[in-house]
Amino acid sequence: MQDSEILSQMIKASARVPLEKRYKKLIVTLTEPPPADYSVIIGSMPDDAVVIKVDAFPSPDAVFSGSKGECRRADYVIVSQSRKRILYIELKKNKDSFKEVVQQLTGARCFVSYCKAVGKSFWKERDFLEDYQHRFVSIGRISSSKNKMREDRTKGKHDSPKKAMRIDYPHRLQFRNLAGA
Repeated sequence: MQDSEILSQMIKASARVPLEKRYKKLIVTLTEPPPADYSVIIGSMPDDAVVIKVDAFPSPDAVFSGSKGECRRADYVIVSQSRKRILYIELKKNKDSFKEVVQQLTGARCFVSYCKAVGKSFWKERDFLEDYQHRFVSIGRISSSKNKMREDRTKGKHDSPKKAMRIDYPHRLQFRNLAGA
């Protein structure tokens, strides 16, 4: 069974974001509900992409103390089996503390690790979500669309929360650029 099929069975439809077709290409619109009320569009999405709204479930603070930020999680995770990429995306209306963003991206990575264990244990797929490259992205200052997009990447790939790609004033985001493909 394909990883995208397992994820679609595992994750409720209410926590997934559907892909849309615009000008013969697939896009996804990542939104933050009111009171934040903003959105970002990512174009050229792979047709097998599964987009998960990670913060759709309540915070695990009934179990964890939260003293190290372990109850935080990023807004979205995008998984593409054909591209062998998992993107962790945090949206911010304004610029926020990067320490908090790192905690949120790390929490989303823990969520994916849990999904991986569930797929291996309950779907009996021992290679589920194996050999994927992980990419971490923080998108900020979304509400200010008049400024030119600014991308800040630390040296090397954005393959850990602490080395996340930072994008301010996002315009025309493309999956391949965010995925480092």
